[in-house]
Amino acid sequence: MAKQSPIAEQVAKESHRRSRLAIPAVAGGVLYLLSAIMLNAALSGLPAVGIVQGLSPALSGKAAPAASPRAAEVTFIDKHAFGLIASSVLTAIAVGLLVLVLLFILDATRFRRPQTWPPARPAVLIGGIAFALLNVVHWVAIAVQAHNFTHGHDFSGKAVDRALLTSGGLGVTLQALGLFVALALTVGMIATMVATMRAGLLPRWLAVLGIFAGLLCLPLFGSSTFQLIPTFWMVAVGILFLGRLPGGDPPAWASGEAMPWPTQAELREQREQRDAPPPPEPVMPSGGSPPRRRKRGR
Repeated sequence: MAKQSPIAEQVAKESHRRSRLAIPAVAGGVLYLLSAIMLNAALSGLPAVGIVQGLSPALSGKAAPAASPRAAEVTFIDKHAFGLIASSVLTAIAVGLLVLVLLFILDATRFRRPQTWPPARPAVLIGGIAFALLNVVHWVAIAVQAHNFTHGHDFSGKAVDRALLTSGGLGVTLQALGLFVALALTVGMIATMVATMRAGLLPRWLAVLGIFAGLLCLPLFGSSTFQLIPTFWMVAVGILFLGRLPGGDPPAWASGEAMPWPTQAELREQREQRDAPPPPEPVMPSGGSPPRRRKRGR
């Protein structure tokens, strides 16, 4: 039996791994959306403390009231701790599946483009795992602090801040670590998407959508509406792995070589060449040869 070439072996290996990762990719997208829905449901009735309510003790002459107006927020979180922790666990599972998908795409990209940015892999691996774990730790810590607050005797504003992890050593540490790992995952995912466009493994629109999904890992974008983008991206990648994405597989998967998508300038040039009218054919006179010009006598 003839030995397969390295490219053929790689393509066969990738085909097998794609079929195994397709369902986890779709499941990760669904879990990501489900976690956002659960988080919104758990926090839907969170008491809102307005400016007037927050300043009412000071206006009454109490600079540091014994019971902060925000104490109701901590009590509410204590009652809904299970839903918040369950949501964070689903998010952790979804992010773990996202890391598996990104690492596979990155390995396939590096085979076709060895010059792919090397730090992208550790950024995705370390940033993704730490992001998932810290998200669970964050909500577990808040649940513990909220329980201690509710069953304690200190309901001051400082106690509320400690319970919500907005102050204190634990809160500051978790916030700093959370921002760092989210930034690492974002950088790794964006670098992976840019590399896939250069290798031609993902359609351009799907790679651009992946860049936006990576940006949404940052704490600045906490809206559940934005979570639809990572969900859609993971589901679309799962459909691509199954070979059922509209338009078919990008040719780079079957060729085992980099086949970058054309840039906008190249597409515009190709479109102009296709739409340009053909040059007119020269018209020969009926005599069969062009008439000779007479020389003028001097």
